[in-house]
Amino acid sequence: MNATALLIGLGPLLGWGLYPTIASKIGGRPVNQILGSTIGTLIFALIFALINGIALPSGMDLVFSILSGVGWATAQIITFQSFTLIGSSRAMPITTAFQLLGASLWGVFALGNWPGTTAKILGGLALILIILGAWMTVWTEKKTKENSSLLKKAVLLLAVGEIGYWAYSAAPQATTIDGMHAFLPQAMGMVLVAIIYTAVLSMRGHEKSAFTEVVSYKQIFSGFFFAFAALTYLISAQPNMNGLATGFILSQTSVVLATLTGIWFLGQKKTKKEMTVTIIGLVLILAAATMTVLI
Repeated sequence: MNATALLIGLGPLLGWGLYPTIASKIGGRPVNQILGSTIGTLIFALIFALINGIALPSGMDLVFSILSGVGWATAQIITFQSFTLIGSSRAMPITTAFQLLGASLWGVFALGNWPGTTAKILGGLALILIILGAWMTVWTEKKTKENSSLLKKAVLLLAVGEIGYWAYSAAPQATTIDGMHAFLPQAMGMVLVAIIYTAVLSMRGHEKSAFTEVVSYKQIFSGFFFAFAALTYLISAQPNMNGLATGFILSQTSVVLATLTGIWFLGQKKTKKEMTVTIIGLVLILAAATMTVLI
């Protein structure tokens, strides 16, 4: 791996690592966050396409790329909802664990990964470590009935959201284009979901329309971070760079930054013991993720 490939591969560490913290810091409701961040992603994707002369794909390549973006935006709405329950520092390791589990199981059952008994045993051990690591990041010294209830609800939401993240990763595999050509239509799919979601909530009339709230457009800034991460991941995953497996593992390092910045900058406090257990949990998640691609 050369220095350039490594540098690009670590782009998601900054982008996806800071995105949830910045979105939470800017504030607003989940609808404000998804509307603004998807608009930011679309702006970023449009500029990238114009600079590089990339045209929209056609036919089913366009359809599956848009569906990929629809999957991500749907999942991200659910993830933002979980932030309101347990905070980003606890939600991010859980959603990362679910994504690793989903990617690994998809690889085994759909792509024939981990052939042989030994590989399956090692793979199963890695999945157990991922689950253990995620549990450690949300462990608390003083449990209350309310906290336990919120955690269970958040875990359920994030499990459902994994379907959308799976679609985000799987849909492009049905296309004949590379990730950079899928980037703009993915962003279009994201904005489409955000607009529909915002419109439905606005029509209900229970809350102020996110279309008219300034905080929605402040969230465009957070969208630039997501877009940067998504683009560098797509480039990193190319065969002439880091490849899909290594690129995926490098992208998952973002969970460390997302968790720690949520604790340090958003006031999501942990005791000294909880912090120690959380760090051990993060290390387990990253180690297990590495195992899944080295088997």
